[in-house]
Amino acid sequence: MTSYSDPSRTTGADAALTDTPDEALRRSLGVARRRFLSTCTAVAAGAVAAPVLGASPALAHGRDHGHGHGHDHGRGQVLVPPHKRGIILYTVRDATARDPLASDLPSGFREVFKQLARHGYRQVEFAGYNQHANAPGGASLESVEGARLLRSWLDEYGLRAQGNHGFIPSSWPLTAADKDTFKKHLEIANILGMDHMGTGGDPTGSSYRADWDVAADKWNALGEIARREGIKLYTHNHDSAYGFLLDRGPLDDQGRPTRSSGIRKLEYFLKVTDPKLVWLEMDIFWAHVAQYKFHTYTAPDGSTRRNVFDPAGLVTRYNKRYPLFHAKDGVVDTTNGMGWDMVPFGTGDIDYTTFFSRVGLSNYRNPMVEDDNSPSATDPAQSLREAKISYDNMAALRRRRR
Repeated sequence: MTSYSDPSRTTGADAALTDTPDEALRRSLGVARRRFLSTCTAVAAGAVAAPVLGASPALAHGRDHGHGHGHDHGRGQVLVPPHKRGIILYTVRDATARDPLASDLPSGFREVFKQLARHGYRQVEFAGYNQHANAPGGASLESVEGARLLRSWLDEYGLRAQGNHGFIPSSWPLTAADKDTFKKHLEIANILGMDHMGTGGDPTGSSYRADWDVAADKWNALGEIARREGIKLYTHNHDSAYGFLLDRGPLDDQGRPTRSSGIRKLEYFLKVTDPKLVWLEMDIFWAHVAQYKFHTYTAPDGSTRRNVFDPAGLVTRYNKRYPLFHAKDGVVDTTNGMGWDMVPFGTGDIDYTTFFSRVGLSNYRNPMVEDDNSPSATDPAQSLREAKISYDNMAALRRRRR
């Protein structure tokens, strides 16, 4: 079991002295001791061994074709039920963008939906509505007519749309044009049958509380518009959003705070947004990068405090504020400044069995497989092949027997 500091406490610089350097690194990475030691050995030899796709020992059971409510007789509780296994289409963006006249591989939305359904997926998250111009429906399906066509294909292959990384107005206060475009995207979301609509970016890139207060006002307003249309609005994280908020003095020469109370930016955002209007999608990979990068801060008295981020702990504290996840895996890499290198789901070091066991609510959460690196310039079949590997590994996740 991964050991974390209590996120409700700031322990001071002295707490870090109780760990050896290796233990502190292992704790901040969130990996088991055995895995950590093998990784350190590999790093010392000059490289971390590349994972064998689909061969992660805990996940090598193949696809689960069951349609029950989380149980597989004789094998323990299924952690991600079949109807909740999804993928964001950004992972296979090369396939939707492929020219069907120049390739025999699946091309455009309709053929990609068909292939993903064959793999076993039941949900997709959009990353925009563009495809190759030669695919059925043409280049852009970002319209009411395009949404109806997409919905017909989703229904044809038994898929459910669950979210989109799409349009969030840049203006604040909202311009009339931005408000109209936002409402058009809500209409598209409703045609597609989505419960949620969101974005791939953080509410703000700032570290200052005043900017997060403005972002909260904007998202509360957008969330109210979305609620009137029956949609839950969500934002997404990268690593920096789980860094520490600058909200305490002394001030710099521009009047901005230079120290922190110890609260993380998105934790503050959760506190100041309306839980009936704003939801979050945790990108689990980037949350683990934040765990690696942001573990100390300068307190108001100038001391250095230690607080290691616990992604699953934050989800459990805010529970239903997190209806969606990006299920993105990584192998430990202490040489790249992030702590992790992205790999297909189930082939890395992130302990998804423990994560999904801790956050619970398996019939409420919507984990979407994502791998930014799946498209390949030299292997056009790679992204859809890795999508199947990721599906099989997600389907194989079981709660550990006690």
